[in-house]
Amino acid sequence: MSSTLPATPVDRPPPDPARGGRRRRPQTGHAPWERPALSALLLATAVLYLWGLGASGWANSFYAAAAQAGSQDWTAFFFGSSDAANSITVDKTPASLWVMALSARLFGVSAWSILVPQALMGVATVGLLFATVRRWYGPAAGLIAGAAMALTPVAVLMFRFNNPDALLVLLMVAGAYAVVRAVESGSTKWLVWAGVFVGFGFLAKMLQALLVVPVFALVYLIAGPPKLGRRVLQLVLAGVAMVVSGGWYIAVVELVPASMRPYIGGSQENSLLELTLGYNGLGRLNGDETGSVGGRPGGGWGEIGWARMFDAAQGGQVAWLLPAALILVAVGLAVTARAARTDRTRAGFVLWGGWLLITAGVFSFMAGIFHAYYTVALAPALGALAGMGAVTLWRRWSGAWAAPITAATVLVTAWWSFELLGRSGDFLPWLRWVVLIGGLLAALGLLASVWLPMRLPVRVAWVSATLALAVVLAGPGAYAMDTAATPHGGSIPSAGPSVTVGSGGRGGRGPGGMPPNAAQDAPGVQGGTARNGGRDSLPRGGGPRAGMPAGGMARGGGMGGLLNGSTPSADMVELLRRDAGSCTWVAAAIGSQNASGYQLATGDPVMPIGGFNGSDPSPTLAQFQQYVTDRKIHYFIGGDHGPMGGNGAASEISAWVAATFRAGTVGGVTVYDLTSSDGSAS
Repeated sequence: MSSTLPATPVDRPPPDPARGGRRRRPQTGHAPWERPALSALLLATAVLYLWGLGASGWANSFYAAAAQAGSQDWTAFFFGSSDAANSITVDKTPASLWVMALSARLFGVSAWSILVPQALMGVATVGLLFATVRRWYGPAAGLIAGAAMALTPVAVLMFRFNNPDALLVLLMVAGAYAVVRAVESGSTKWLVWAGVFVGFGFLAKMLQALLVVPVFALVYLIAGPPKLGRRVLQLVLAGVAMVVSGGWYIAVVELVPASMRPYIGGSQENSLLELTLGYNGLGRLNGDETGSVGGRPGGGWGEIGWARMFDAAQGGQVAWLLPAALILVAVGLAVTARAARTDRTRAGFVLWGGWLLITAGVFSFMAGIFHAYYTVALAPALGALAGMGAVTLWRRWSGAWAAPITAATVLVTAWWSFELLGRSGDFLPWLRWVVLIGGLLAALGLLASVWLPMRLPVRVAWVSATLALAVVLAGPGAYAMDTAATPHGGSIPSAGPSVTVGSGGRGGRGPGGMPPNAAQDAPGVQGGTARNGGRDSLPRGGGPRAGMPAGGMARGGGMGGLLNGSTPSADMVELLRRDAGSCTWVAAAIGSQNASGYQLATGDPVMPIGGFNGSDPSPTLAQFQQYVTDRKIHYFIGGDHGPMGGNGAASEISAWVAATFRAGTVGGVTVYDLTSSDGSAS
């Protein structure tokens, strides 16, 4: 015997035009439990993202040094320079740096002033995702969506880190919210706002922000209230707003003479447009990235194909709810197949399902640089689909198909969590069995709720649904707690405990989410994967140069001076600070990560020769020689701390300094005094 489960007034869907009723309106009333539940969710998210945040030190010192520079000099702030003397920029547009630099100006340069804004962006993203999903699916769906996203391990990682992804995800979710409001009202204003949010997302992480644009446009074309011609015109205006919001910065930088601005890091021709379309654009897709270091020829950054999101590098980061999300997208589109064009239930599944499929598809097949933490962009879609799908099935519980599909989805998710937890065999080994058995019991309870006599089904369904929710969030929740409890540093951090290939998993990854053996294959790289009983064992820690305070250890790293910041000795810091005001740069070092540690320790500009990879032609040998002649650089930090000793111009500079000046040693590091007669440091 089947039974229809009760819905609160706020959860009960209003009449739909497809069923001959009024146009569905957004959820505006509030159940008594809604605001306390939302407050609890946001408070718990804030605690998870803020607790012990300072343990990660500078996190990614590449961006921390640029934020420090921006807090000291407005030119460095605007261009996103790596140093306050404006020798070269980071290899991204600088919107995320603007937030960190302003925080550092207000509260002083520290790990907290740089990392707290990212954590607050995470809390805001969870709240905004709740608001977006709630409008069409009710508060229960919004709470599930927010909780699922907040506990996604890679989201915990990136909202406690200082890469640009935190701001990018916040702005992308803001764009989705604006699209939802535009579909409700047919308002050009809200559609333009969606374009503005995406445009500023471009200023955070360039072309990745544009992955959601086709989905936003498709949703409005399908479900927007106005006639087709007006919908097309509105989308054109939104496109113009997007181009203006993101393109103004490229136009300004390209129009400013090269002599009046820093070199554009990551480009080979000192061009932001080249950086956008090349190294950070098509190069990421086809693998043709001039100046890139790492990976292997022909796309060596891991397994390419649809399985990539499920492999050992990405699975534990983000894929916990991926099978369930794919099932729920199909269900949502199937149950709304005959609905009216403007049906919002279907529009929501197109919005978040399209976000998931396009973004995951690009990540799966891109042959260029790819890191596991990029997948944080999938977290909002996975959370939204989990909440929307659960409520959609719940509202149709009286149907003969709802309970079996829900039970199957819970079983698949529990099995997949069992597999993912098995890849970290030493991490809470009992949990995978609890999840599997709990999933089985929840699935049986959900099925039984449609067979039992009246009154009992409601109670059984509620208990089973609660158990199912706990089961599907247990795995990612445990990984999320482990991520929050572990300091992270370097340029390629990874979430969750170490993954051991061969224990319930497939594929493998190197340090920080790199493909197997990519770390040791990259020239000049230190470390790599360790062999243990014929299985690749992934290290938990990064190392003492992972952008951490002396004696600290951070997870994620492994490429030495290329991907981890340096940690200078006290003697080195004292040397660099001595007569620091006499030169523009207290020192020069090959590679931005190498230079960043010295800059953060001293608070003075350190020239990063060659930019992030040490391969950018900035400065040239002639320019560097002129700087030395003009006594603008005090010391050159040599030795084995830069990536490969640099490429091209960096190699020439290293050779010239070694041949021209006498080397000294401070704190175990080779140093040349470029202002002394013999070049020795003392």
